[in-house]
This record gives sequence, structure tokens and C-alpha cells, in this order.
Amino acid sequence: MRLREEDARPGVSAEPYAPAGVSVLTKTRGFFVKTLAIAELEVRKLRHDFTELITRAVQPILWLVLFGGVFARAQLIPTGGLPYLDFMAPGILGQSALFVSIFYGVGIIWERDLGITNKFLVSPTPRAALVLGKALSAGVRALSQAVIIYAVALLLGVRLNWHPLALAGVLAVVVLGAALFATFSLIIACLVKTRERFMGIGQLLTMPLFFASNAIYPLSLMPEWLRVVSRVNPLSYEVDALRALMLRDGVSAFGLPTDYAVLLVTTGVLVAVGAYLYPRVVL
Repeated sequence: MRLREEDARPGVSAEPYAPAGVSVLTKTRGFFVKTLAIAELEVRKLRHDFTELITRAVQPILWLVLFGGVFARAQLIPTGGLPYLDFMAPGILGQSALFVSIFYGVGIIWERDLGITNKFLVSPTPRAALVLGKALSAGVRALSQAVIIYAVALLLGVRLNWHPLALAGVLAVVVLGAALFATFSLIIACLVKTRERFMGIGQLLTMPLFFASNAIYPLSLMPEWLRVVSRVNPLSYEVDALRALMLRDGVSAFGLPTDYAVLLVTTGVLVAVGAYLYPRVVL
């Protein structure tokens, strides 16, 4: 084992020299292992309340079957040659991921009240790993909604793209989108700290995020001010990517690289903010 020359002098204990890259790789691997452990812990909770996934699927199914069916017959919304149900299905998948994750922060408040958050904070797990692990678990929950929406869309005759790469892209977008909004939800929980205020803010934000996006109508139909809001709404980029990947004839208005970049960068920034604020939930 190689020793550093300056440590080999008399009177100085010589210690093994470890290249800097090894420690960085070890820390990085440890970070991801701890992140996956937190995600697995959160996903395991579904075994105790699996019906939550079923009940959360009711609303997007109603949107597809009722709202989508009516507007498809009315033919009031120009969708660039796509049947309206085809245009709407990716938007409802994005909506479902949003609804699964936007109230995720209430669990952080419950954990604080039960004393679980204090145990997390005194553990050697990095705060960013705690936040990212919880965000990824929201993404796993959203994948179950994707399966249900794919099944309903298939029954309604939506022309889906079954290419393996497209399916993998859809899974990645759903996980990223759910992780993004789950982290946003966690930040809100750290700031408001009470369940009542959190639920009020969550309900206040859900519908504006959904309607100020391209989920159920194209950007071209929006007034200019709403179009600007939609372009800074992460849900618009999530739906845009889903529309390009999920449909047989789907295209991306912003470009898939832009969609992925916005989702990745926004999620990274929110994870950093969430890691900074997470200890404040107990103050």
C-alpha cells in the first residue's frame, strides 16, 4: 500500500494514501444507496394502503371517459390533426402524476408529528438523499397510474406507441414529473408546517397548474399572458414529452431534449432547496 512521502518522515505516522477519486466514488455510491433505501421505505408503505392507488385513478379515468368523450364529439378544440382523445391522454397522465405527488408533503408533516423526522435528521443520511428518496417514491406511485391510464386509453381507441424505447421514455418522464412536484410539495410542507394550511395551499395550486398547461388544449388557444405562464409551468414540458413518446403520431412542440432538460434541472434545484429546508419542518 503506497504511502505519501511527507508522511514517511521520522516522527510522523504514515497512513495509507487513497486517491481522491476513490473517496468521491465511494461517497457518490453511498449517496445513491441511501437514496434508494429511503425510496424503498416509502414505497413499502403501499402494502398497508394499496387502495390509495385505485382511488387516485378514479379522477383521471373520469376525465378521459367523460370530459374527453364529450369534447371529442364536439370537435371544438383544434389539435393539429390528432383525435382529441389521443391529444388528451398524455395530458391526463401528466395530471395524474401531478395529483399523486402534489399532496405528498402532508406525509412529511405526519412524520414530524410522530417523531419520525427527528430520527431521519439524526441519521448519517444526507438531507438531499432523504428528499430525493421520497421524491423517487412518488415517481414509483405515479407509475401505477400510468399503467391504468394506458389500459383505459387502449380501450378508448387511443393510438399508443408501443416501441420499447418510447415506453422507457414515458416511464422516465412520469417518474421525473412526479418527483419534481413531490419535492415542490415537500418544500411547501417545510414552510407552512401544519396539515390544514398545507392542504389549503395544495388545493389552491393543483387546478392552476393543470389548467395553465397544455394538458387539455394547445398553447395556441391561450391568451398571451397565459401562454407565458404555461411556458414556465413544468407540467407543460412533462405533457409535451409524454405526447411525443406516448402517441404513435405524437410530436414535441418544445423538443424532447428541452423537455427532459427542464424537468431534470427543475427537479435538481427543488431537491437542493428541499434539502436545505427539510430540517425546518421540525422547528
